[in-house]
Amino acid sequence: MITTEVAIVGGGLGSVAAALALLQRGRRVVLTEEYAWLGGQLTSQAVPPDEHIWVEQFGVTARYRTLRDDIRRYYRDHYPLSSSARADRELNPGRGRVSRLCHEPRVALAVITAMLAPYRSAGRLTVLEPAVPVAAEVADGVVRTVTVVDPRTGVETVIKAEYVLDGTETGDLLPLTGTEYVVGAEARSDTGEPSAAEVADPANVQSIAWCFVFDHVAGDHTIPRPDDFDEWRAFELPFWGAPMLSFTAPNPRTLVPEERTMFVNPDHDVSGDPRFDAGDQDLWQFRRIAARQTFADGLYDSDIVLANWPQLDYVGGSIIDTDERLKHLAAAKAQSRAYVHWLQTEAPRPDGGRGWPGLRLRGDLVGTADGFAQAPYIRESRRIKALTTIREQDISIKARGYDGPARFDGSVGVGMYRIDLHPSTGGDNYIDVESAPFEIPLGALVPVRTQNLVPAAKNIGTTHITNGAYRLHPVEWNIGESAGELTAFCLDRGLSPQQVATDPALVDQLQRRLVEAGVELHWPEVVGY
Repeated sequence: MITTEVAIVGGGLGSVAAALALLQRGRRVVLTEEYAWLGGQLTSQAVPPDEHIWVEQFGVTARYRTLRDDIRRYYRDHYPLSSSARADRELNPGRGRVSRLCHEPRVALAVITAMLAPYRSAGRLTVLEPAVPVAAEVADGVVRTVTVVDPRTGVETVIKAEYVLDGTETGDLLPLTGTEYVVGAEARSDTGEPSAAEVADPANVQSIAWCFVFDHVAGDHTIPRPDDFDEWRAFELPFWGAPMLSFTAPNPRTLVPEERTMFVNPDHDVSGDPRFDAGDQDLWQFRRIAARQTFADGLYDSDIVLANWPQLDYVGGSIIDTDERLKHLAAAKAQSRAYVHWLQTEAPRPDGGRGWPGLRLRGDLVGTADGFAQAPYIRESRRIKALTTIREQDISIKARGYDGPARFDGSVGVGMYRIDLHPSTGGDNYIDVESAPFEIPLGALVPVRTQNLVPAAKNIGTTHITNGAYRLHPVEWNIGESAGELTAFCLDRGLSPQQVATDPALVDQLQRRLVEAGVELHWPEVVGY
């Protein structure tokens, strides 16, 4: 048994932020992670950050800004950059369209490792990996212990902690601890949300995607034809407009199927305003993580691209609360594998030819032998039944009737992203709703009953609809960081999160502490929201 002050189960981006907040408050932490890399969607899932357009000026925490600055510094310290890239204060190594900071997942891992290194060395942070939660001991609404298992050896470790943070990708501690939760789509009659389903469906969650990284170099790098290739080639969703093995996908905002392009190693970049241009028209540039022009001449033979594209979205079934989880995970990777083979052998090229055999999977950049990310990209989790539930009408510009920032009592952070739901396991097309810049209410981090469990990822009190806005990288980081600060505050005073969230004086004290730590609680008054 390991005894500690705080156990953080799951080592995603929110968990890293929570750990840093707690450690910098002098607390002892045990952090567990299923995969080889800490950082979740930024590292083991290989996806560069989805961020709002004001990220360089405001709207993120000081610790998140340090993460971004250190990623840029890592490139400046270790990579031979072009003179223009080195002079660019807002260096974007991949020049990708999805973010102002598209980068290799291994660089993010190096930065996260460095941020946590002094606390591991001092013995105040213990990291268990790989480790998966399998059991919990709970008495009178208090989590006493959590048991994790090493999936390689079957060896179990019992962690006894005063507070437990659930930073897993799918809220795995919630059923283990008996914490009340919601999963899947709520009914409109339950939430009043304009975009909610008529009937609740716990199995209806956003698609997952198994991402991969590739470049294009001389030679034939075609992977073996998958046994199920013909099945995937024939698979077509009713609203897609073409088989999934194509360059076609619905426009998320109009739902009209559109043909994407892929210009391999272009000499020029295309740029636009993500408020009006989703940036996914050309798949090569959309999530490119290394652009040749960023680096010294001759260093790269090719750009490097991260594929997290609509055509990889797996809708065959949910991986939450089902006995078929492993089946669906395998099928999601199989869909991506078939897409790789299609790209290499059959995809239409701009020159009229078919396939790019020079496309090469770069497993060395994601830490795997097969070329695919270590973990699937997961968009939706179980969600606690919270003191505050964020609904569509709280943040939707259309539902609210104005585009100014959405405010909540007891804000513990801010975020900004459209309500962006990908096609779902229940057969839904995209749900895309313009949202206002929003706050993160403290009540959304507090379960209605469990006394010492705090969510630290995508498992806060959102709905199926609003999770689509609160699930992205900087928001998950802010959730985790504020969860860590809340836990440290409770430890200092011998309080439960419920006691803090329901006492205005304590909320005010916590907010002042968050501001001192560099957490922005409200959006500034600017023109242009």
